Amino acid sequence: MKLKDVVDSYMQQVPEVREYCQRCLKTERWHGNIVLMVVDAAFTSIGLNYFQAVVPKVDKFRQEFVEPGRIRMLEDLAAADDDELEKIWKNKRSWQMAKSVASYLARIKKDKGLNDRQAFIYWAKHAQLDGWEKDPVGEIKGVGINSFQYLRMMGGIDTVMPDKIVKRVIAEILAKANMEMPSTDIDFVRLMEHIAPEVGYRAIELCWMTWLIQSEAGMSRMEKYASLLPKI
Repeated sequence: MKLKDVVDSYMQQVPEVREYCQRCLKTERWHGNIVLMVVDAAFTSIGLNYFQAVVPKVDKFRQEFVEPGRIRMLEDLAAADDDELEKIWKNKRSWQMAKSVASYLARIKKDKGLNDRQAFIYWAKHAQLDGWEKDPVGEIKGVGINSFQYLRMMGGIDTVMPDKIVKRVIAEILAKANMEMPSTDIDFVRLMEHIAPEVGYRAIELCWMTWLIQSEAGMSRMEKYASLLPKI
């Protein structure tokens, strides 16, 4: 089969994916709150179920800290009390990652005279996939290539995360099109960025598609979380 035909057959299962990705590329997830995006990435980094574990806890953090004004900006998150934070999410590494990312972005914000959103987008635009481990965010403990790419995506970069689900689904697609799967994460990301425009989609749309076609309780995540997705 032609690669485009194979990809189309998958993308047709998740027609709303373009809308969600557009919001991600506009840095408008979590109603445009950068603190929540950083916390989301930090919670996601430890590999728990995104919709069942991560999203409810990020929302609880929003209700407990963001809505009352206790943590409004990146600086507030960087300086937040660990014991208070761990009442929401017990994983210390997640919080250290979130606070370190927030601290670095807050420095960009101060140095460049930007707001939270502008600082996040500035970092994402200048962060490079090649040598990502040497990026100030990539150097933070807990930030692997998946978290690095996830943050870049939320900062407006059209790319993919080379996580196990994404790679598994794309491997299926490539096999059906008689194409080889890249052997490294960097090569995988580069291939996805290369083939996406050729098949008429954005790289980020292919990435989100792989997550949303997964089934839980006998239905796709797209169906199961249809009411939740527009909120995040």
